[in-house]
Amino acid sequence: MNTTTLTGIEFRPLTIPANLESADAPDFIAMVDVRNRIYREVAGHDDHSMTAAEMIPVYRPDEYELRLLWLVVQDGVTVGRIGVDIPFEEGSKAAYWLVELIESAQGQGIGTAAYALVEETARKHGRSVLQSWAQHDADGERVIVPPTGFGALPDDRPARFYRANGYALEQVVRSSAFDLQGTFDEVERLLDEARRAAEGYRVLQWTLPTPAEYVEGYAWMKSRMSTDAPSAGLEFDEEVWDAARLAIHDASYTDAGRHLLVTAAQHIESGVLCAFNELVIGEDRTAASHQEDTLVLKEHRGHKLGTLVKCEGLLSWRGIAPDSPRIITYNAEENRPMLDINEAIGFAPIAYEGAWKKVLDD
Repeated sequence: MNTTTLTGIEFRPLTIPANLESADAPDFIAMVDVRNRIYREVAGHDDHSMTAAEMIPVYRPDEYELRLLWLVVQDGVTVGRIGVDIPFEEGSKAAYWLVELIESAQGQGIGTAAYALVEETARKHGRSVLQSWAQHDADGERVIVPPTGFGALPDDRPARFYRANGYALEQVVRSSAFDLQGTFDEVERLLDEARRAAEGYRVLQWTLPTPAEYVEGYAWMKSRMSTDAPSAGLEFDEEVWDAARLAIHDASYTDAGRHLLVTAAQHIESGVLCAFNELVIGEDRTAASHQEDTLVLKEHRGHKLGTLVKCEGLLSWRGIAPDSPRIITYNAEENRPMLDINEAIGFAPIAYEGAWKKVLDD
């Protein structure tokens, strides 16, 4: 797509550089810098910051998804970014997008023009279901309730933007944090309970790249994240994961110098991997850690396997990243089983996101 220029505004398409020494790296570095600034303005901290070197593998082209990026440049200064992700799952109608601007660039119509590019791109790729996430004001009066009935959001700037463009709130997502420098007494107590309830299961742990003996089971569990996690009225394609796709996933972490620990539960009799939890930290081992996917396969629920893998992971994490201050995680507000576990462990709410959806007219 050609560069789009409005009055004083440029939407500049990005290519993903091979490395930071590439000729096209400066624009990518500028994109990462503005991303980190925006997240700092929204959240009030740097817990979501990543380096350009860490982000190159995340955006590296692959056969499973098209990731399109633009810089938003105002009078020669980078003020934001636009992103549209197009999954390649067979029959997919979905596109996922973001429009992010620094505070000083908001309220000038830039976001509206950027969103027009989002819809144009989605239509060009035959997509009719557009979905997007944004963090909302933690202090505003919560008046917008999703159809699930769980959680609510204020009618703040992001909400007004989505609604003005025809979107409906489908889900509220809670961000929670666990203090890694505090006591682990409750974690150890809950782990003892979970071990007793999980008779017939064993715990396995590994770091990436995934050992050969766990590839099939881990890939199957990753595929179930697209179907088994609570998704409210959002639409997610059923993903097919195999060794090749898992290798790309693993490389997006290892090539960036990020450390990911997988803690899994295995059914001893059958040898099936049936639950897992992921903890990750970047090259800076003093920064915040993040809990990514956690899932218990439906047919193995009721044995405290979620508590088991979360607590085992947390205890191991103390030795892996002893200077990391906290772990941040995200859960749908209607996912009470997982929130119950997190709350019992000691995760406390710190922010809320909205998941918004629009279905385009033909």
